[in-house]
Amino acid sequence: MTSSTDATPTDGSATPARRAGRPTKTRAEGQWALGYREPLNANEQTKKDDNPLNVRRRIEEIYAHQGFDSIDKSDLRGRFRWWGLYTQREQGYDGTYTGDENLDLLEAKYFMMRVRCDGGALSAAQLRTVGELSTEFARDTADLSDRENVQYHWIEVENVPEIWRRLEAVGLQTTEACGDCPRVVLGSPLAGESLDEVIDGTPAIDEIVRRYIGDPKYSNLPRKFKTAISGQQDVVHEINDVAFVGVEHPEHGPGFDLWVGGGLSTNPMLAQRVGAWVPLDEVPDVWEAVVSAFRDYGYRRLRSKARLKFLIKDWGIEKFREVLEQEYLKRPLIDGPAPEKPARPIDHIGVQKLRNGLNAVGFSPIAGRVSGTVLTKVADAIERIGSDRIRFTPYQKLVVLDVADDKVEELISELEPLGLRARPSHWRRNLLACSGIEFCKLSFVETRKRSQALAPELEQRLDDINADLDVPITININGCPNSCGRSQIADIGFKGQLVDDGDGKQVEGFQVHLGGSLGLDSAFGRKLRQHKVTSEELGDYIERVVRNFMKHRTEGERFAQWAVRAEEADLR
Repeated sequence: MTSSTDATPTDGSATPARRAGRPTKTRAEGQWALGYREPLNANEQTKKDDNPLNVRRRIEEIYAHQGFDSIDKSDLRGRFRWWGLYTQREQGYDGTYTGDENLDLLEAKYFMMRVRCDGGALSAAQLRTVGELSTEFARDTADLSDRENVQYHWIEVENVPEIWRRLEAVGLQTTEACGDCPRVVLGSPLAGESLDEVIDGTPAIDEIVRRYIGDPKYSNLPRKFKTAISGQQDVVHEINDVAFVGVEHPEHGPGFDLWVGGGLSTNPMLAQRVGAWVPLDEVPDVWEAVVSAFRDYGYRRLRSKARLKFLIKDWGIEKFREVLEQEYLKRPLIDGPAPEKPARPIDHIGVQKLRNGLNAVGFSPIAGRVSGTVLTKVADAIERIGSDRIRFTPYQKLVVLDVADDKVEELISELEPLGLRARPSHWRRNLLACSGIEFCKLSFVETRKRSQALAPELEQRLDDINADLDVPITININGCPNSCGRSQIADIGFKGQLVDDGDGKQVEGFQVHLGGSLGLDSAFGRKLRQHKVTSEELGDYIERVVRNFMKHRTEGERFAQWAVRAEEADLR
């Protein structure tokens, strides 16, 4: 029988032969589950050649004894990250040198070391150890990151085994603090004690760390994998690969709403709700299913497309949930409600009551810049007032728990001279910055160091209107497009780059993002076309925009709302 497409016309006219369509070319993305196990780039080859976790033995037995020059390059620029180690930027090279072509020049013989603080939780003894290691081995550097970690600089490979020994003696580690693996798990600074949380996520965090961190089955992922678990929305859950957010189910009670696929960098995407409610004791299993799906189906061809967010974008949330349930969990998830969005960031700065009747006191350094000396003094101070619990936050802050009513003011007074303020100005409280060109090889501009002068400058410039500011205005400063400083989700975000100063000279500057936020107005900031600000103009620019906001806002209007509707002239 002849098919209708090949039938001869009844009028006898000739029919032109139909040209066969070209088969659609499908490019392999290196997904293991589809059979693509051969590495498609140098990073994947490095991980296949040797599991990165194995480099610890070489550090302890070879490199720590023979020094920096003995380190194999595939270890130095790859596997070291799985133990929290990156080489830092050589001093004296400005942003014109930034780029892979100058990597040999920019690579100093010192390391940034990231101490993993899951849930941001430390005891006084742990904090003291972190401080003492800083003063002894890191030239007194210790920055609080927006991932609840501590970052050292100036670390020499010869000292790494001793640092590990002393960290692990108090229950801390650097295992998988960096690299293509499950990194630190964000948790609420007030977990288990907050009057506002739906449920305490700490048991799930502890179980995930116990079961999976350092397990070779999960140490070779397509890219980094970020997790947040909290009974309230204080862990920037919308920009994590996976997040569990506290929510009350009308039938099952308190549990967690599951989110996947968030991330910033050069292709920012907000996480999406899976629509599933997860009870506390099932969180580790569901977490393992999500990370396993990412491991097996994540894209491994291009590093720029290897985050979970790209898989979610291509599949859609319905398919992802289906694969999660059928291939990994082997059971359906329970449908659940969405949590109510908060009106403003929950940063836990200031004094608040806890469930145990004591107080939490949240302190704000400027953009997380502290030191080993400061952290040691904080450990001493909290022990004197009877506390043994301290928490780091996703906003580069520090919270002391279990402070008695009659000790609150004593603690506040003792820590203020250290640059830690419990009643900070708007600008100290809401300023966040990445490491910047001071230490980072990828950065074009100075960020965290610049922020130390910027906050006091803004306090002075805006002194006449600071008291009238009834909403936070967040400022995030990032040194490059990778967005470790979260520039796209700030009220005023700055992305570092080299800009023309008007005389043909390349100087430090920023692209501006306006009106980004998480929570009630979750969205990425508005970019003004061809609008750049030099580093020297930061103070002038922020003052100008904030004054325009105060002049033109409606009653109760947040900066993110105003920035969407504002005249472009008022944003320049």
